[in-house]
Amino acid sequence: MKINIFTSKEDMSKAAAEKAAEILKKTIQQKREAYFIAATGASQFGFLDHLTQIADIDWSRTTMFHLDEYIGLPEEHPASFRKYLKERLINKVHPGKVYLISGDAPDPENECERLNKIINQYEIDVAFVGIGENGHLAFNDPPADFETEKPYIIVQLDIACRRQQLGEGWFKTLEEVPRKAISMSIKQIMKSKAIICTVPDRRKAQAVKNCFGEGEVSPQYPASILKQHKHCYVFLDEQSSIGLK
Repeated sequence: MKINIFTSKEDMSKAAAEKAAEILKKTIQQKREAYFIAATGASQFGFLDHLTQIADIDWSRTTMFHLDEYIGLPEEHPASFRKYLKERLINKVHPGKVYLISGDAPDPENECERLNKIINQYEIDVAFVGIGENGHLAFNDPPADFETEKPYIIVQLDIACRRQQLGEGWFKTLEEVPRKAISMSIKQIMKSKAIICTVPDRRKAQAVKNCFGEGEVSPQYPASILKQHKHCYVFLDEQSSIGLK
């Protein structure tokens, strides 16, 4: 894992996007296609904005997988991650193939099985992720399951996670925030050849310290597992990195 710290959120987002573009372009050049994972949330705003403006990525040769989605939420809801990805990424660059999570599928277990059969056919080249205020990676809240081999799983969202979603303005009340989600598992994320982790803002500083500081890798700090990935690039701004030495 390599940590990169920038004086501003803007510089951080631009650098993360440039690294992501470099990986995508190199992969497409080498094997004519690239498979990537896309995350959502406020931490990805600047990153995706810069990434979609980089002109020389042949997005038609990419396949996108969706990181996580609330269970029971229709795509039209303002907090829907499918809506987010379509507006901020898919409809701007038009990847060749897109596999989205249907969070409002009648049977979430069957939806996981559908996605698992698809993603098991691919080797992921790069994952774009953030971390939560509680240190979660995707929707794997603490204590995260570091052992499951299933690519997509159903998870319970803890109160800290749900409060973060409320605080970011996606919902009007805490009661509206779903209690369950479909999430890519920790092991599936870690299978990615490269990982771009973008974490801005002071409210993430404690999570950054817990996950990327001198402490041990622990399911209590799910994103700490990224310290074991050889090609994980973490991008922080001055505010999010304030707790690191």
